[in-house]
Amino acid sequence: MTESQQAAYDKYWPSKGLTVAGGMLDLAAVFGNNGPVVLEIGFGMGSSLVAMAAAAPQSNYIGVEVHTPGVGRLLHLMGEQGVENIRVFCHDAVEVLAQCIPDSSLDRVQIYFPDPWHKKRHNKRRLIKPEFVQQLRAKLKVGGIIHMATDWEHYAEQMMEVMSAAEGFANQAQPFCYSERPDYRPLTKFEQRGQRLGHGVWDLLFEKQG
Repeated sequence: MTESQQAAYDKYWPSKGLTVAGGMLDLAAVFGNNGPVVLEIGFGMGSSLVAMAAAAPQSNYIGVEVHTPGVGRLLHLMGEQGVENIRVFCHDAVEVLAQCIPDSSLDRVQIYFPDPWHKKRHNKRRLIKPEFVQQLRAKLKVGGIIHMATDWEHYAEQMMEVMSAAEGFANQAQPFCYSERPDYRPLTKFEQRGQRLGHGVWDLLFEKQG
């Protein structure tokens, strides 16, 4: 971590950090309200998550990231911008979901630009797999959304295949169609640069059925 990231971590982690050792969350107690809860898995350096939370103060956000510099940067941005409606785990998402997130508690799960593991022999390491999707389904409310985005076309196709076959979900676009980027997902600098170079980005929004 940089000095500023470490300083932000030291200052804000006690009030904004969550640990798996803390067990199952009481979300209303964690946030002090009963607002909608959005979980983002793999928020990178945190700028888009902070922007989303700042734009939707009535919603509550939980960020999960395994890399401490990203957590430090997120906390730095939160402090800099006075954003109070994010809590953060620095831990593996599968364990966070299993041990800390109550069933039927989330309004949306966001997975933006996950590691594509683009070499064919590494494809099996990709996060979006049928068993993981069902783990997410258990945590979503009926009507809750899984929102994925990737700039790797092959991964987008795999995501679409997995989600279209997943029990209990319906595509918010037409079957086997990608969605327009919702206004709430900020364009990243990386994405803007990619657009200028003619690179595609694919958004998938699937809704949990009753």
